Amino acid sequence: MRKLLRVAGYVVGGLAAVVVLLLAGIYGFSGRRFARTYADLPAEHVVFSSNPEVVARGQHLVEAITKCGECHGPDFGGQLFIDAGMLVGRAYAPNLTSGKGSAVAAYGDADWERAIRHGVARGGRALKIMPSEDFVHLSDADLTAIVAYIRSQPPVERTVPRTALGPLGRALYLAGQFPVLAAERIDQNAAHPAPVPGVTAEYGRYLATVGGCTGCHGPGLSGGHIPGTPPAIPNSQNLTPAGIGSWTETDFFHALREGKRPDGSQINPFMPWTAARHMTDDEIRAVWMYLKSVPARPSGNM
Repeated sequence: MRKLLRVAGYVVGGLAAVVVLLLAGIYGFSGRRFARTYADLPAEHVVFSSNPEVVARGQHLVEAITKCGECHGPDFGGQLFIDAGMLVGRAYAPNLTSGKGSAVAAYGDADWERAIRHGVARGGRALKIMPSEDFVHLSDADLTAIVAYIRSQPPVERTVPRTALGPLGRALYLAGQFPVLAAERIDQNAAHPAPVPGVTAEYGRYLATVGGCTGCHGPGLSGGHIPGTPPAIPNSQNLTPAGIGSWTETDFFHALREGKRPDGSQINPFMPWTAARHMTDDEIRAVWMYLKSVPARPSGNM
């Protein structure tokens, strides 16, 4: 009996040692990547504005297209926006106002540009769970307007904790299943063309990209499991003609304005239609034209 207990003790001790080494490796490798600094970003020359028309344009973009309040909160004072528990992690969006606890109080024009387009904080470290893979495509004019509007917001006094990933979240990140750092994935030297607003597929593509459609529905827009989301989050819809081929433009308007599918069923609130409903008619039509122009793809291939 004692021999069996001794053997069991060795097995348990060995397993514990393996777990400790595995955790050390996970935290070591992920921590090294989190600590990387980005000092070789392209020099940008975006000059921001307080012009009322620019601020108004920024308000529309923030509320209807880029949906910054979905993560940073309706007052932009920061909040917890992903709570996947201690094993996966908790994501906090920082305070973007000038109030006490602000994460951007010392930010200059170039700092805002790097954070939004490049996913890099002041000081050079990559921002966690910042969708810069979408925002890297923002035009200079739209980026100017977005920052102008956010800077115009009243100060909020709120100190928000930093995003913290647990062992499972870090393991998923290292395995490429949890897209934590946009700075690692985007083309930091991408051009920033100025699209011509209008009811065109080209402008619809721009709106769909900076608006995060590809972030959830995938680069091919065919939907599927959204990387890094818990199992409770439903798969995203196939937005290619293979998935919405029977939809009409009117159906698409109902989906974005009322959150209803053609059969009358409710779209899951994880889909931010309550923000997208504020898009103009022309913007919705442009996105619809773009979706009808993309190649049909089987559902679930992202």
